Amino acid sequence: MPLTPLSAARLAALDAIAPAAPAHLPLLEAHGRFLAAGIAAPRALPGCDNSAMDGWAVRAEETRGANRDRPARLRIVDTVYAGHLPRRTLQPGEAARVFTGAPLSPGADAVVRQEAARPTDDGTHVDLFVSVTPGHDLRRAGEEVMPGTPLFAAGQRVDATVLGVLASLGEATALVRPAPRVAVVATGDELVPPGQPAQPHQVFESNRVLVAALAREAGANVTHLDRSRDDEAELHAKLEHLAPQVDVLITTGGASVGDKDCVKRVLTRMGARFLVDGVALKPGKPMAVARLGSTAVVVLPGNPGAATVAFDQFARPLLFKHQGVLEQRRVTRARLSESRHKQAGLTYLVTVSALEARDDGAEPWARLRPQGAGQILQNVAARGWAVLPAGRADFAEGESVDVQLFEQPDFQPVEAA
Repeated sequence: MPLTPLSAARLAALDAIAPAAPAHLPLLEAHGRFLAAGIAAPRALPGCDNSAMDGWAVRAEETRGANRDRPARLRIVDTVYAGHLPRRTLQPGEAARVFTGAPLSPGADAVVRQEAARPTDDGTHVDLFVSVTPGHDLRRAGEEVMPGTPLFAAGQRVDATVLGVLASLGEATALVRPAPRVAVVATGDELVPPGQPAQPHQVFESNRVLVAALAREAGANVTHLDRSRDDEAELHAKLEHLAPQVDVLITTGGASVGDKDCVKRVLTRMGARFLVDGVALKPGKPMAVARLGSTAVVVLPGNPGAATVAFDQFARPLLFKHQGVLEQRRVTRARLSESRHKQAGLTYLVTVSALEARDDGAEPWARLRPQGAGQILQNVAARGWAVLPAGRADFAEGESVDVQLFEQPDFQPVEAA
């Protein structure tokens, strides 16, 4: 069977899942989710003119010419705290003691901060030592947000600052798409759980932890972690049990065509419909994406390096689509730090450890790491993937290529794609 080109495979794989139905969640439960609809401000922020400082609410014109030698003296008629209303309108010659966030007294149009003023000994008047203009040290109603102002678009990730804005506008919930439920099943007779003794011919099983953590980083709720021997009956029973309970089922290992690589055979007998089976990608070539009933299934290779790349290119997009968004990574051009030879028919994704600026202002150097499907250390603190496209076998040192950057991606609503 011919291998599917990477771009076509990624597009086909997305049909394995649909966005989840949105739900109103309490703000803290919505943290990390994506908005299912745009939000406009329901009220002004701030809601009223208020003091930006502890000080004195005054009529600005009555401070004209005031200084340390000739202070302006006003009669104290009120004290206003944050969360309380002024008791009266200021008349000429009057001032009100105000605190940060307190509503501005009617008749006042400025605040003199307390460091620039001093009450008289009897507490009946205040001397002001500065001249201020209207609006001084005030927060005007709606100066940050006016009612009806569009704030966030659908697809906005709900981080701490977004939560703070919503709470400040009186919102108790946010309409978001819930986290996808994920199960991870590692396969292989050679696997030994970490913490138990292993013989030299055995392998400590790392993929469940690795893939579960990658899924969490993509916003998923990992509800089940399991492992299976290379036994078709055992694997069938586990997949049959787990698939109905999750939105995405991810397997690692047993993805190729060896005698004991049974994952695809088991899924086929269970009635899975394969959308992708083998990709012109290295590492990660034998991976597959299928639909099993209402559950999306991602079949990852067992080698950790290959599993990481295949997860990144296929499982991660599915998890985000379930949350109603498509991830748009930033791509930059950079020059290879070393030459690379590859199979001409495959797209290679090579780990970039650093992008080093050049003194001449030209494209940066992409520092490549040694690559191997079975290696895992290569991806620690990586900046992105250098993309060596299909159609060529040799890439020279200094040649310019695309680099997919991991940091600061954008997210686009699925409906707008």
